[in-house]
Amino acid sequence: MYRVVLPALSAAVVLSLAGCEPQGTGGGSAGASSAASGGGQAGEGVGASPLSNQDGTKPGLAPLTSEDDRAAARKLIGNVATKGRGPRTGYERDEFGYAWMDTADGVPLARNGCDTRNDLLHRDGQGLRFRGGSDCVVIAMKLYDPYTGQTLDWRKERASEVQIDHVVPLSYSWQMGAARWPESKRKRLANDVLNLLPVEGRANSSKGDSGPASWLPPNKRIRCAYAVRFAQVARKYELPVTVPDKDMMLAQCGG
Repeated sequence: MYRVVLPALSAAVVLSLAGCEPQGTGGGSAGASSAASGGGQAGEGVGASPLSNQDGTKPGLAPLTSEDDRAAARKLIGNVATKGRGPRTGYERDEFGYAWMDTADGVPLARNGCDTRNDLLHRDGQGLRFRGGSDCVVIAMKLYDPYTGQTLDWRKERASEVQIDHVVPLSYSWQMGAARWPESKRKRLANDVLNLLPVEGRANSSKGDSGPASWLPPNKRIRCAYAVRFAQVARKYELPVTVPDKDMMLAQCGG
């Protein structure tokens, strides 16, 4: 039984394995139709500021526009450590556990009877419809994607059009030190809602395992907030970023 109910508000995400089936629910992958495919339009996102959503349990990713917020963002980003990016040797998605596991202890919403993907659709979706007999598996919804600034009208039949983004990509984390972590810590990173946003599939695919120096959300209004979220995850998991990535993150917030 799904025991945690979060408000269904418009908001934001992406994962490199968008086609994975939710684990332990029998449900299908989440998805949404983009504006380009006729299902979306420019929308007004409702989301929480990353500065007031430090555990990631609130929906969305709101822009940071005030000078006070942007100064706080620069201070947070400034405290992120830096190092060179290591080799990708040995990286496999399975090193971070199977996708969307509900058993990654130590992160919000773990062991609530619903897999991580559907937890995120509950968190960020609006007008949720569920599979018959389930209060976990989402089969339709509206989703505000902060990366593109579009409201997506998703149906399960178009699953890959909404993906779950790891803000700090798993491959990136592997190259920045996660290769030496215990598996339990890698599982936490892969399923921590702080590091996960539901977003348009094509935006997620274009990102790949890039850091901020190589990829930023197309929606320029959200870029400082995205940099803050990247920094929050890096700080929580004691992950460094590359110098170019840190410079780009600071630049998005006026640094």
